Amino acid sequence: MSVAAPAPGTITMFSTTWCGYCKRLKHQLDRAGIAYSEVNIEQDPEALAFVMAANGGNQTVPTLLYSDGSTQTNPSIAEVTKRLA
Repeated sequence: MSVAAPAPGTITMFSTTWCGYCKRLKHQLDRAGIAYSEVNIEQDPEALAFVMAANGGNQTVPTLLYSDGSTQTNPSIAEVTKRLA
């Protein structure tokens, strides 16, 4: 996988299968009708490297990638909605 910024109005969520914060945010994004693609960092070494670079060497998820190339780590749904507005 090549880590590229998503289309405007959508996000890429880097996550793991066991992350409770990821599951909660996915549910909230679904309820809000916000389009996203999900990448499991445990199955994609390039995505893992991206998350670590975005988080000072930490494997912190959920990490979101926006169309402008910016990232957010473990944001609330309100923060995501505001960024996409």
